[in-house]
Amino acid sequence: MEEVFLRAVYFGTPLLLATLGALLGERAGVVNLGVEGMMALSALAAFAVAQGSGNLLLASLAAAAVGAGLGLFHALVTVTLRANAFVAGLALAMAGVGAAGLLGKRYEGLPLFLTAREEVFALASVALSVLLYLLLYKTRPGLYLRSVGENPKAVDLFGGSVAGLRYLALGLGGGLIGLAGADLSLAYRPSWADGLTAGLGWVAVALVIFVGWHPLRAVLGAWFFGLLFFLQFRLQGSVPIPPEAFAAMPYALVILVLALSGRGRAPKALGVPYERER
Repeated sequence: MEEVFLRAVYFGTPLLLATLGALLGERAGVVNLGVEGMMALSALAAFAVAQGSGNLLLASLAAAAVGAGLGLFHALVTVTLRANAFVAGLALAMAGVGAAGLLGKRYEGLPLFLTAREEVFALASVALSVLLYLLLYKTRPGLYLRSVGENPKAVDLFGGSVAGLRYLALGLGGGLIGLAGADLSLAYRPSWADGLTAGLGWVAVALVIFVGWHPLRAVLGAWFFGLLFFLQFRLQGSVPIPPEAFAAMPYALVILVLALSGRGRAPKALGVPYERER
């Protein structure tokens, strides 16, 4: 039983980090569907730096920097240029996955002589969940950040910078998504291969809705899906069910929970570009 719990936690860790990153941006009112591509490029950056330098901390920081840079790019496109956040996110996801596959060909099959410990990422992800909760619900900057996702006009009237807060949220969120990529290529599956993310970014986007945009509920949600991914491997061959059914199980459940969850608790200004009245 203890092993099952630990594997569920380790399988759920990259999901949790990616969910926290997407959640932070959406709390500020910006939808981010580019998580899959951001995770892929960050995972590649982490593996490349670790393979070249042998320094896992430097590799993790590189992944976080790549994620933060992509988050800021998404902010530039959606906040400053006011592009449709859904279309921009989809483009970011596809471009990121494609670029990671192209740039990562030279690293496929190469060994990683020093791998990260899964428990380190697991503990860090829980600590970051608590810190994000405290930031959002116990501090004044967190209040402004949540408010900009609910009523950006009110924040603007009180002197807050709507664009600045959204840039901050997407940049920090991108850093968290980058750490999810680092967990994938340094600890969870310490290697690089095209398709390493295997749709986890899309599951994270759905998890944000499933957990009601709350960072502490994200911990349990990610572990629950981590358990499903673990059972997907453990039960194959031991019960008379086709392996394809197990492989589809977590993703089918994502569709089910999305259908049941609805969008009743979403930030009111989510996906709505803000333009100051003249």
